[in-house]
Amino acid sequence: MSVTILPDLGTEIFIPVCAVIGIIFSLVQWYYVSQVKLSPGRDAAHNNSAGSKNGYSDYLIEEEEGVNDHNVVIKCAEIQSAISEGATSFLFTEYKYVGIFMVLFAVLIFVFLGSVESFSTKPQPCTYDKTRTCKPALATAIFSTVSFLLGAVTSVVSGFLGMKIATYANARTTLEARKGVGKAFITAFRSGAVMGFLLAANGLLVLFIAINLFKLYYGDDWGGLFESITGYGLGGSSMALFGRVGGGIYTKAADVGADLVGKVERNIPEDDPRNPAVIADNVGDNVGDIAGMGSDLFGSYAESSCAALVVASISSFGNNHELTPMLYPLIVSSMGILVCLITTLFATDFFEIKAVKEIEPALKKQLIISTVLMTFGIAIVTWLSVPSSFTIFNFGTQKVVTNWKLFLCVAVGLWAGLIIGFVTEYYTSNAYSPVQDVADSCRTGAATNVIFGLALGYKSVIIPIFAIAVSIFVSFTFAAMYGIAVAALGMLSTIATGLAIDAYGPISDNAGGIAEMAGMSHRIRERTDALDAAGNTTAAIGKGFAIGSAALVSLALFGAFVSRAGVTAVDVLTPKVFIGLIVGAMLPYWFSAMTMKSVGSAALKMVEEVRRQFNTIPGLMEGTAKPDYATCVKISTDASIKEMIPPGALVMLTPLIVGILFGVETLSGVLAGSLVSGVQIAISASNTGGAWDNAKKYIEAGASEHARTLGPKGSDPHKAAVIGDTIGDPLKDTSGPSLNILIKLMAVESLVFAPFFASHGGLLFKIF
Repeated sequence: MSVTILPDLGTEIFIPVCAVIGIIFSLVQWYYVSQVKLSPGRDAAHNNSAGSKNGYSDYLIEEEEGVNDHNVVIKCAEIQSAISEGATSFLFTEYKYVGIFMVLFAVLIFVFLGSVESFSTKPQPCTYDKTRTCKPALATAIFSTVSFLLGAVTSVVSGFLGMKIATYANARTTLEARKGVGKAFITAFRSGAVMGFLLAANGLLVLFIAINLFKLYYGDDWGGLFESITGYGLGGSSMALFGRVGGGIYTKAADVGADLVGKVERNIPEDDPRNPAVIADNVGDNVGDIAGMGSDLFGSYAESSCAALVVASISSFGNNHELTPMLYPLIVSSMGILVCLITTLFATDFFEIKAVKEIEPALKKQLIISTVLMTFGIAIVTWLSVPSSFTIFNFGTQKVVTNWKLFLCVAVGLWAGLIIGFVTEYYTSNAYSPVQDVADSCRTGAATNVIFGLALGYKSVIIPIFAIAVSIFVSFTFAAMYGIAVAALGMLSTIATGLAIDAYGPISDNAGGIAEMAGMSHRIRERTDALDAAGNTTAAIGKGFAIGSAALVSLALFGAFVSRAGVTAVDVLTPKVFIGLIVGAMLPYWFSAMTMKSVGSAALKMVEEVRRQFNTIPGLMEGTAKPDYATCVKISTDASIKEMIPPGALVMLTPLIVGILFGVETLSGVLAGSLVSGVQIAISASNTGGAWDNAKKYIEAGASEHARTLGPKGSDPHKAAVIGDTIGDPLKDTSGPSLNILIKLMAVESLVFAPFFASHGGLLFKIF
């Protein structure tokens, strides 16, 4: 048996300690944010600002402009309260329906897996070593069900906490913008960090505790233990699917309705309080981009960890019961929390932002610093926790691997993530020529804007796919499917920083909306717009990370599924496999059609309602009457709850139907086909939508001579840009991000149900 430098006791201490440190750090960040008081007058936070970083003079200037009027601060607090109540109400409604699904699906897992051996309580021959006996199939059914519920609850809690933090911070970011853009940036970023660290630490801690509790029963049967743990990833991703689709439909229905009627027809600013859909729009940012994204990335983390653990459990780590190298995926994630903690301090404490142009570089530095530091961190933990030589299960054989090769697998995933992030930024930031070309195309109307935007999205797929391909080749060559799983984990190892950057965007967007609705000065709105524009690009980077990691995660899960189902080879020339391949490649299109139409249907109702209010409420356009915000919130809520069910059912039922009727070979084809086409469509859709959004913001900001020739707001090029942005909204915030969950979820569901499909699947082929 190989010996590791880090003893098992050290591993048992290191992982939970890092998780607790992450939770404590997030609470410290929350404390700093809470010091910005949502009350009128100069509070304690303001009193302490004399001589501090980032502009006490700015605060005095704004005070002279009358912006610190008590009524303005009270108005900010009221708007924040309305957004928070709307978001909380929607999530509770959504979770009520999702909770019913969660219970029904848990029963399904238990029944299907328990029936593999007719609910026998007798020990069975092990799946990969028939000379040994392992725990009964009934135990796998029970513990898989428990881990599914654990993953589902953790995913729901992650999304909900993220939403509460974001709605707590949005008005505080607005108020800090009075003192300068730097103060506002720190508040928004710290709030994002609260979510990032809470999610990363909670996901790690719950998984670690679950493994240790399950180990009390399973004992030496590590293969059975970690097969049961795969339910954790399934629970996380199934909740993420409904969160992403439901939240995406909600936010885009409101956004499209607000933009088309408000900005295009009525020529009023974005987030104007006269617009009836404006509260629903701001609520949507939190339930879609915050809660949905949080659940999504938690699902990716849980699945990549589960895929790595399953493969490791049937390799030398599991066969020899080596705990420290077995928990290597969790050790990497623990190191990631420490690295992200240091990285966050660079944005909030070590450097200060003094000008608008410094915002985006500061966020990009977060990605670079975390990647560089994590590379050293991976080298250290690999040297400490992995033997110099070991074997990895590779489709029926054991492949000899050295620890430096494993380090390269994780590192290649980490750096591929950075490359995908920067390519995404290049194609979606208005600082570069692709988005500026899209903005320039608005001169001749919306049609050319749409053509240029679609072309940009298609082109933006090229480099990320090559980065993913290189990652797959290198990691598979060095460490088979385990290499691919840890490469995905490498890409997600800096998830705390990635989520902080991602959550920063919607918080800044909400802050700008609150500034507009509260009637704050144009200078304040310019600052929040600058924060939002940078956040828009970083949100696109976050989606790029999520999609790239989803490709690696689903491939690793696919490998684990093939091994667990006993498939020796997947031959695409076999009719059984090829029909699965072509159908699987079609599924992302079917899913996208459903989600896009859902947004369109909900937006149609929203547009009609907003028009009705403008036409029938006297004094609404003049600002003497208040719009009926509640009706618009209800339209978005009802539409999203109703419309999220069919796409969710498509994803959840496909593996079950294919596995039961056609068997594991056809299901292998379906998984491969959906992975290949889903990744391409997801990257293209997300980047097209992001480019259209930033092309609009480029024209609105008028920061360059070229941009000023296209503006101002209300000009024909600007209206064309708004139409492009409106088309791109469901692409970048509903269909695109949801597709990465589709490919992961189908793969992890197939893995969980693999024993049932292998025993009882392929009914049609058995009959005929």
